[in-house]
Amino acid sequence: MPHNDVVPVSAPTPVPSSADSASAPLRIALVAGEASGDLLGAGLIEQLRARHPQAIFAGVGGDAMRAAGMDTWHDASELAVMGLSEVLRHLPRLLRLRRDLRERLLQWRPDIFVGIDAPDFNLGLERALKQRGIRTVHYVSPSIWAWRQGRAAKIGRSADLVLCLFPMEPPIYATHGVDARFVGHPLAEMLALEPDRAAARTALGIADDAPVLAVLPGSRLGEIARLGEIFLDAAARVAAALPGLRIVVPAANASCRDAIDALRAQARFADLDIRVLDGQARTAMVASDVVLLASGTATLEALLAKRPMVVGYRISPSTAFVVRLLRLMKVDRFSLPNVLAGRTIAPEFMQEGCTPENLSTAVLHWFRDPHAAQALQPVYRDLHLQLRRGASATAADAVARLAVPALPAPGPGATP
Repeated sequence: MPHNDVVPVSAPTPVPSSADSASAPLRIALVAGEASGDLLGAGLIEQLRARHPQAIFAGVGGDAMRAAGMDTWHDASELAVMGLSEVLRHLPRLLRLRRDLRERLLQWRPDIFVGIDAPDFNLGLERALKQRGIRTVHYVSPSIWAWRQGRAAKIGRSADLVLCLFPMEPPIYATHGVDARFVGHPLAEMLALEPDRAAARTALGIADDAPVLAVLPGSRLGEIARLGEIFLDAAARVAAALPGLRIVVPAANASCRDAIDALRAQARFADLDIRVLDGQARTAMVASDVVLLASGTATLEALLAKRPMVVGYRISPSTAFVVRLLRLMKVDRFSLPNVLAGRTIAPEFMQEGCTPENLSTAVLHWFRDPHAAQALQPVYRDLHLQLRRGASATAADAVARLAVPALPAPGPGATP
């Protein structure tokens, strides 16, 4: 997103902060977009409050950050926009929101600002605050491993510190002289190393011996519009080959459920044993034999749930046109399990390759070759352990040291 709403300054102008008074509580500003950022922000707030009980938190967040004690000036849903065409449509509103938020933050004078994901929105805001002497952190690196690694230097001009969820990211930043730390992924702490499949099936009322396919076409209406029918068509083909197949489809929210129910009501899906769930995505994954899902954070959850998966994705035609025209995609693999493993452990199908035929064939492979599915387990476990670094606590330590530079560095043996 363009950053032309940032007022240029000739030199950084320090802004007085609450840390100027030893008795004043820390002021920590955070901006998160979407549900995943809201959860990351809540974990960070809880850990920071444990270190600074009197700290004050304010900014943009959702239900989880509010529950953790943050004063939300705007809801995280106001930033939940994806894809080139969608961003362009909402650009005037987002620029106004960012400009107003910048002015309010400069008046509030936080000791530190943490932008959580939402790079198109947060990086411009971070840069404006950093120019005025406010310390800035960007939590969740954009996918520089996939899209233009040279962006790392630009991100460093916006953020004093980048907190990375994945181990392949800090070395890229290091080549551009940017301070970036791998803190691990909070999901690796939340999900058990040994998922309880029997308990998950009991929770959903599914028999132990039933073949189960979990279908997750995305958590946004745009994703469901592009992928929902393709995924259900693929599931129908799998069901035709596997008698007794149970299909579970978690819906992220009420709007997503309405969209899924509308697709499911089509006559050609009438005979499918489909159960739409309100949330419960992780339970559905653990209970399943195979997961068919959209690319994104859900693929990491499927990895941590130790389930074989097939990944599909389609972006809007206008976004796809720009990506191809400018040759923006720099990797051969786009799903997180494959990137983390450094090889293809989950079949993935993008754009025109994301068809019911391709998806159903790959799903049936996992059902028909249990030895191949079992061979994934040690790979999944190793990746799970790599990501288990106490992310929220490690991130809070880094943020607290930047907010209060006099704090000592972690002792020997601490997580870097």
